[in-house]
Amino acid sequence: MSDIKYAPTPTDPPPSYTPSSPPASAPNKPPPLRGPLPLDIPSLNYLRANRIVLASASPRRKQLLAQIGITNPIIHPSLKPENLSKTALSPFEYVLRTATQKALDVYTLEIDSPHGTPALVLAADTIVLSPTAQILEKPRSEAAHIAMLRALRSPTPHKVITAVAAMAPLESARDPGYVLETCVEETRVWFDAAVSDEVLWAYVRTREGCDKAGGYGIQGVGALLVERIEGSWDNVVGLPLKATLGVLERVLARRDDDGGLIDEFLEAEEEEE
Repeated sequence: MSDIKYAPTPTDPPPSYTPSSPPASAPNKPPPLRGPLPLDIPSLNYLRANRIVLASASPRRKQLLAQIGITNPIIHPSLKPENLSKTALSPFEYVLRTATQKALDVYTLEIDSPHGTPALVLAADTIVLSPTAQILEKPRSEAAHIAMLRALRSPTPHKVITAVAAMAPLESARDPGYVLETCVEETRVWFDAAVSDEVLWAYVRTREGCDKAGGYGIQGVGALLVERIEGSWDNVVGLPLKATLGVLERVLARRDDDGGLIDEFLEAEEEEE
């Protein structure tokens, strides 16, 4: 079970290990809170220094990426319809193919961008699997929304499944010209079976969940509906950070045929110093 919460990345200077003296003009005023330094990881340093495209319009995914220091991705959502069969494919296959399709669609458009080929395109797709194994995406009406929440109000947990796909151009001309890495993460979520219809209707009318798979946002008022979870909290929000970092590192390591991209980036940094 996990109850970790992520807040937006602070922009203030990081805290110090040594206590600072209060300003002379305001001796009783506490110093302002300061955020931590960015993670000093070669793959993230490389991405921060290059052009990365997020193939999603989700503000929540952008906020989660900011937690690991990727604060300014280019937002370019895929506009292709998500029309894969939910019956012919398993839930894992469905969500993985949808995320991969989004990444490939945006990558194909971005390789001819006047701003230059991106260092990486990142896409994700999230679905909710009801206690009766039905794939739930975003509710399409108020009636569908309340029906969706009632279906999740069960002693049996539902599953939130997110697929992440990352694509980067190969340094060589080797076919197909890009490298792709993916992952799929699952979190089990129990709604509070005692939540009343009155509360569910009140939540529907907040409109918080109308743009979210499963019809609720665990990072907001929707947390009131949840009793507990088993797995990654940020996966329920829409982007499992630990798994995503692994995908980013793997795709960058494979980007050139010898796997030396990050080494070259580190060597360039050392030369500048």
